[in-house]
Amino acid sequence: MSIGNLKDYGNKGNNFPYQFKVLQGLQCVCDQLKELNIDTTAIEATLLDIETILQTVEINTTGVQRTPGFKRVSGINNTAGAGYFSMSFASVGTGNAIVGGIVLKPGETINFDAGALNNTLGAVAYDTTTNAGAELIIITLI
Repeated sequence: MSIGNLKDYGNKGNNFPYQFKVLQGLQCVCDQLKELNIDTTAIEATLLDIETILQTVEINTTGVQRTPGFKRVSGINNTAGAGYFSMSFASVGTGNAIVGGIVLKPGETINFDAGALNNTLGAVAYDTTTNAGAELIIITLI
């Protein structure tokens, strides 16, 4: 057992306290199981049945492919439409932009994420016309 046995953290290479507590915990588990005094033959047979079932079940690991979009805008008052999985707005110009009614200063970025696999976002308005030099990079994922 050598997890966490680092020279630059904790007890400077001495992992004994952690290892000792783990071993004490394992001993406690063993003692508790002995006190149950049950026949484990039936449990082992059930676990083998479960293992066999799990090995025969085909697990669907196909992910959802998302399509990214990228655009640079300036001098435009528009809306990123609804239905995206995520949106990011980066203010890359010299003037303030407005995203969702909030000022986005040069160098700031704001991200929106729908959160779950089948969720999507509503529309988000943006404006780069109110301040000279306002420019946005908009990245979407649909």
